[in-house]
Amino acid sequence: MATDYDAPRKNDDDSNDDSIEELKGRRNEAATPTVDEDEAEAADSYELPGADLSGEELSVRVLPRQADEFTCASCFLVKHRSQIDHVEGTLIICKECAAA
Repeated sequence: MATDYDAPRKNDDDSNDDSIEELKGRRNEAATPTVDEDEAEAADSYELPGADLSGEELSVRVLPRQADEFTCASCFLVKHRSQIDHVEGTLIICKECAAA
């Protein structure tokens, strides 16, 4: 089936022209926020800095440095060997620390 791309387009929506006032009214109705949240309930879900976390248990699997990784002598982060910028004696410096 061939399509003539130069032919004018016909939309069924063209016959349903809305007035500007109607469109503005719809936009304002859609933008009106409706929040039904209890402030006290919302405040209970926030963790404040310095909160007592002694009862919390964190389980993280820590892996030793791999053969293709190094520890930067400046920032002490373990990074991939592709991040090596230069070596100063026995100290290896990453690209981020060398740029700073």
